[in-house]
Amino acid sequence: MSDRALAVVPLVLTILAISATNSAAVTTERVAVAPPVAAATAVAPPVAPAATTPQAVPCPKAVAPKVKRSPRPTPPPAVPEHRVVGGDALATPGLVVPPDVPTPPKVTARSWLVADLDTGEVLGGCGPHEYATPASVQKLLLAATMLPRLDADETVTITREDLDIAPGSSAVGLLAGGRYRVRTLWLGLLLQSGNEAANALARLGGGPDGAAGGVRAMNEQARHLGALQTRAVTPSGLDAPGQFTSAYDLALIARACFSDPTFRRYALTERTRIPGQKALRGKGFEIQNENQLIYRYPGALGGKTGFTDYARHTYVGAAERDGRRLVVTLLGAEPRPQRGWEQGAALLDWGFALPRGSSVGRLVEPGEWDAPPATP
Repeated sequence: MSDRALAVVPLVLTILAISATNSAAVTTERVAVAPPVAAATAVAPPVAPAATTPQAVPCPKAVAPKVKRSPRPTPPPAVPEHRVVGGDALATPGLVVPPDVPTPPKVTARSWLVADLDTGEVLGGCGPHEYATPASVQKLLLAATMLPRLDADETVTITREDLDIAPGSSAVGLLAGGRYRVRTLWLGLLLQSGNEAANALARLGGGPDGAAGGVRAMNEQARHLGALQTRAVTPSGLDAPGQFTSAYDLALIARACFSDPTFRRYALTERTRIPGQKALRGKGFEIQNENQLIYRYPGALGGKTGFTDYARHTYVGAAERDGRRLVVTLLGAEPRPQRGWEQGAALLDWGFALPRGSSVGRLVEPGEWDAPPATP
C-alpha cells in the first residue's frame, strides 16, 4: 500500500516489531497511517516490509602493492537504462556469474567482463557497467570506426598536428611530412599503441572536420554498437575530461573489431617494419607487438593493452579454444602480482572452463539501440 494512497494528513509512525518466538532482530519501518476516524483508538493497518536493494556480491580481488596515482576523474551520473543493457543482472557494481560455477580468479582490475565473441553470451563480470577511463584500449573504438572507411593501400602524409601528443606517451616514431601507407599506421597503432598514428587515422577518416570529425564518428559508432556508457574525447585514449567507458562497452567494441578479418590479421602480427623516409633523412626501423598474449597464450587472437595514470592498466584480449572464441576486458588494473594480459589470460581460462551456454546476459547487436524509444 503506497504513501500516496493512504496519506491525507501526513502522519508517520515508527513501529518496532520484536518477535520473542524466533529471537529476530529489531527492525524499524516507516509507514503511512490511514486518515483519522471518530474513535480515538484508530490504528494503522498492517504494512508490508519495504523492498530492499540486493547487496552486491564482492568481486574476488588480488592484493596489489599500493601506488601513488592521480585522483580518479568523476564519472557522469549513472543512467539506469544504460546499466541494464545486455540484461538486468549486469546492473551491479559487484560480481555476476552463473549459479554453481567455480569462483573467478582474483585480479586487481576494478571491473572486468568475459563474453563469447560468436554467441554474444556474457559469461560473467565484475561491475560490468561501472564507468572507468579507457587509456589505449580506446584505440579499438577507433579501429571499429575507421577500418571500413580507409583504404589500407593508400599512401598518406603525416602532419605536425598528428604529432601533437602528450610528452612521454606511446608513439610509433612517425615523422612530420613522412609518407606512409594507411596499413602501416594501423600496425603502428595496434602493435606499438602509437598515439600519433591514432591522431592521423582519426583525421583521415574524420572528413572536413579532421580529427574532431573522427572523434565524433567514434562516438556515433559507440552508440550504434550499443556502447552507451562510452564517450571518446581523444582518438588515442589519452586522458581527457569526460572520457569514459565500461567493461561491457569494451566487449561490444572488441566484438566489432574481431568480426573484421583485417583487424584480426593486424592484431596477430608479431612485428613489422616502419619504412625509412629518405626525403627527411629518416631511417626505417622495426616494431613488435606489445600484447604478450599472442606469444604466450595458446589460441590467442590478439587484443590491446593500455595505461595512463588515471586509467591504470586496461586490457582487451581474445582467444579461441575447441571452436569457442572468448573475449575478456579489464579496466583499472595494477600490474602486480600479475600484469594486465596475465589477468586477462586467467579470466579466459575461467571462461573456457564453463559449460557452453553459461550466461548472465548478452552482448547486444549493432544497431539494436539506433531506433529512438517508442512514444508512450
